[in-house]
Amino acid sequence: MVTRVVVLGAGFGGLELATEVSARCGDDAQVTLIDRAEGFVFGFSKLDVMFGRRRPEQVLHRYADMVNPGVRFVGATITGIDPTTRHVETTAGGFDADILVVALGADLHPEATPGLVEGGTEFYTVAGAFRAREVLREFAGGKVVVAVTSTPFKCPPAPSETALLVHEMLEARGLRGRSEIALVMPLGKPIPPSPKASDAVLAAFAERGIDWLPERLVRELDPARKIAVLADGSELSYDLFLGVPVHRVPQVVADSGLTVDGWVPVDPLTLETTFPRVYAVGDVTSVGTPKAGVFAEGQAAVAAARIIADIKGQIPTAVYDGHGICYLEFGHDQVAKVGVTFLAGQPPVGDLEGPSTALAADKTAFGADRIRRWFGREWS
Repeated sequence: MVTRVVVLGAGFGGLELATEVSARCGDDAQVTLIDRAEGFVFGFSKLDVMFGRRRPEQVLHRYADMVNPGVRFVGATITGIDPTTRHVETTAGGFDADILVVALGADLHPEATPGLVEGGTEFYTVAGAFRAREVLREFAGGKVVVAVTSTPFKCPPAPSETALLVHEMLEARGLRGRSEIALVMPLGKPIPPSPKASDAVLAAFAERGIDWLPERLVRELDPARKIAVLADGSELSYDLFLGVPVHRVPQVVADSGLTVDGWVPVDPLTLETTFPRVYAVGDVTSVGTPKAGVFAEGQAAVAAARIIADIKGQIPTAVYDGHGICYLEFGHDQVAKVGVTFLAGQPPVGDLEGPSTALAADKTAFGADRIRRWFGREWS
């Protein structure tokens, strides 16, 4: 009997899970992967486009180009999820699942921060990052504020990377001497789980003259005055505002009854929801790890192993270890690798390798390996 596995969302988590289940189960599983987007873009590729190192078409991996006969991709918007019956409604019709996986990530809402759309530039959506390329290209120098507007938010190191790459860009264009850069973050350290990584970032800020404003959030912008208003009522003037927008669970997930306090609760070891044979992985969950692609991929690998065991009539044994790595851009072709482990009931543990130019090549290989695995082609 063929098991119908329906995966909602084709990001890190959905791509990894669909690929692994189809590869290991063959004809015993019918894997359907549904996403409304045109294609997949790595988070780090957004920075490559923003700062002129890659063109948008070089980093967009179109789902239509996937070469994986074991996975049926459906390009559609999901309009309804019933976790009890495991039925999904989409703009391409309805789908019934024996096993359902929710990997829809977090939706971003620039409009939720007053003044951000009119007076700033968000750089966390794919479209926003691509637009930021033109904004940065035309920027003639002045006060730059990189800021977070709510918690939780994806990829906590990314705002720090952005500040460092803004410095590199302005320096290369001879504009750094008449510019200022400030980073506003809700965290006490740039990367709290890894003291070594935080220390390295803060040292880089000090060396480059980047102002660090921890434990603060920007609540609104006044475009007319070019002022960012912080949660404590203080103000920052800016000529260029690069903002991390509000993150929320997709509305279709909120409407499904899967969420508690805004996100989908799962067993932190198995990624199972409270609904039988319904899993959730990645940013859509409240599992306790950072909202970042590598953690979604790790969770998906565990969920996939348990689904494979289910399909084969075996007892699932795989459990999530809370470990993930991320690459951290320092500019000037210097990249560090941060490893972090989050275990329930224990403080997170993190380490740091680099920064170095060798790790820049390692980061490139990381991306190429996943495109080869998920899309069945080389990424040059």
